[in-house]
Amino acid sequence: MKTTIPQAFTEAVRRDPAAPLLTWYDDATGDRTELSGATLDNWVSKTANLLVDGVGLGHGDAVALLLPPHWQTAALLLGVSAAGLAADLGGDPQPVEALFTTPDLVDRAASWTSLDRWATGLLPLAMPLRTPPAGYADYVTEVRNHGDHFRGAPVDPADRALAGPVELSHHEVIGMAADRAAELGITSGDRVLIDVTLYPDPVDWLLAPLVADASVVLCANLDVSKAGARAATEKVTVTLA
Repeated sequence: MKTTIPQAFTEAVRRDPAAPLLTWYDDATGDRTELSGATLDNWVSKTANLLVDGVGLGHGDAVALLLPPHWQTAALLLGVSAAGLAADLGGDPQPVEALFTTPDLVDRAASWTSLDRWATGLLPLAMPLRTPPAGYADYVTEVRNHGDHFRGAPVDPADRALAGPVELSHHEVIGMAADRAAELGITSGDRVLIDVTLYPDPVDWLLAPLVADASVVLCANLDVSKAGARAATEKVTVTLA
């Protein structure tokens, strides 16, 4: 039985490290990025090492993720969780130990108190920003300097998983994700196509499929005329669009 976000992710990777776990489409840019379990695990580990070894964050510290749905957002949320930190998904501004956002959202991020700040352009091929916003480091550039394996202490089900106005433990988040998977009709082995415009909550587009042992095809700016062919190509079994 899954009781923490890192446990759910580890089990997903272990089932078949080479199989696609998260596939990203953006029909506005033409971007398609496919991440196997092993590849996503690499990004998650590097992110956790950036936060723990690079910044020195400690168990229970809060990290704000002011980001839209994206495969990098998934890597960041899972990396924050693996490091034993709490993710703040952008509720009311509050002090946090670190913050990640995009150049388009730096004005909003200015309301948040944080010493360490990173920006990402969420660009195709994980390209870095040409010029990060003032006061920000480039996430894509910095994360690549860190190790491919994270060996931090295990996360406890009672540890804080989500920070913000409503704080939730890993046990509570896993239960919420399992309930949401049942509501959305996601079951073990499914490959789920998700229109992230309609389902912007990471519980829906990331954690519910993860807890249900499903893989995801995330679609931004979905061109509905392409949805049927994409579902066939990606061997989709559940469509949320």
